[in-house]
Amino acid sequence: MNSIINKTLIVVVMATTLQSCFVAKEYSRPELEETEHLYRTDNLPQDSLSMADVSWKDMFTDQYLKQYIEEGLQNNLDIRVAIQQMAAAEAYMKQGKAGYLPSINAQASMTHQELSKNSQFGSFFNGSIEQFELTGNLSWEADIWGKILSTKRAGEASYLQSVAAHQAVKTQLVSSIATVYYQLLALDAQLEVTKQTITARENSVTTIQALKEAGQANQVAVDGNIAQYNNAKALLVDIEVAIFKTENTLNLLLGRSSQIIERTLLDNQSLETEIKLGIPATLLRNRPDVMASEYALINAFEMTNVARSNFYPSLTITASGGFQSLELDELLSANSLFANIIGGLAQPIFNKRAIKTQHEVALAQQEQALLGFKKSLLVAGNEVSNALYDYDAQTEKFEFRKNEVEALRQAEANSEELLVNGYATYLDLLTARQNALSAELNLINNKLNQLLSIVNLYEALGGGWK
Repeated sequence: MNSIINKTLIVVVMATTLQSCFVAKEYSRPELEETEHLYRTDNLPQDSLSMADVSWKDMFTDQYLKQYIEEGLQNNLDIRVAIQQMAAAEAYMKQGKAGYLPSINAQASMTHQELSKNSQFGSFFNGSIEQFELTGNLSWEADIWGKILSTKRAGEASYLQSVAAHQAVKTQLVSSIATVYYQLLALDAQLEVTKQTITARENSVTTIQALKEAGQANQVAVDGNIAQYNNAKALLVDIEVAIFKTENTLNLLLGRSSQIIERTLLDNQSLETEIKLGIPATLLRNRPDVMASEYALINAFEMTNVARSNFYPSLTITASGGFQSLELDELLSANSLFANIIGGLAQPIFNKRAIKTQHEVALAQQEQALLGFKKSLLVAGNEVSNALYDYDAQTEKFEFRKNEVEALRQAEANSEELLVNGYATYLDLLTARQNALSAELNLINNKLNQLLSIVNLYEALGGGWK
């Protein structure tokens, strides 16, 4: 027995020594030109800190919105699916970490045989035999070339990729909830403007009918007023339908059934508007989709290591031992002990090109992952650049829209006064009213777009998941 133990120790020591002969390579992030100029910052400095580092709890000030984001992060079905995917990846990661451990199993059995009395052993065992057995088996593979280590690292990368994917879902969800909420507030504002317009046009119908009876207007003017009044009422219906559907959309994002959404006013909204992009490389640690694509690259890199190690021999040690006895009461005695140890070195020679094919496929998949990583960086930079430019444009346009509304409101009032005094036609008044209504609705849309541009920039920089 001592001889067997000594030989086993020698094999284990040799295997441990050979583990220094790793063929597995260490991953290092590739030098990519794509990280240098990811987005255009013609008018802003590149700060070391990014607005993506701001928590959504500080980014948004509306209490209802913050409540809905919290609810969505808890109940949204896409979030819950991502959590389960992360749990599955974690299980595989734990399995990879256990790769260095030996496989051990135990078995207990009882065998009963009826033998022919005329057979060689039948007469000796009186026609039957029973054997009791209690055995244990152990197998262990030495990680000489780094195969097990690479498999472990690949599992860790896959898990971190699922974590990043979960973070990406959170980022998108926060952005979607904020977007739909602001759209709802904009519709409320449009509804209020339309209601005021309906009241004004109803009064105009009454006024123009009185002027017609006084001989100061004709039936054409009356019909035009009535048409504009009904046009505003039809617009009111469209807005109410849009509000109903938008509420349902927000409820879906929150993972709940259709119900009324409590909210504030569009004019009360403000956001963290201090725009800090950070250096382009910060997208590597802020954008969950970029992080996920790099973890996919790491996984592919490590699987290439695994495929490469298959070209080399593998050393395995297998041992089994236990108790065997024909009598149950003698099963655990020293005379029932048995053991065997097998050390094996296997070198693939000819396997129909399977190992080479696996290596070539792994290299191709690694290159695909690298291209995917590069693309994710370019997409991220493009989205940041577009969102920033859109924010600047919407901010500038908002001032023009406000001036336009003020001018058209004054033009409408002047046209109405001139019509009453006989210095303008009713067509002038109708045109002025329609232009004023359109301008007010456009101003609301511009305010909405301004809010959404900040939300889009926040998402593009990778904010919302912290």
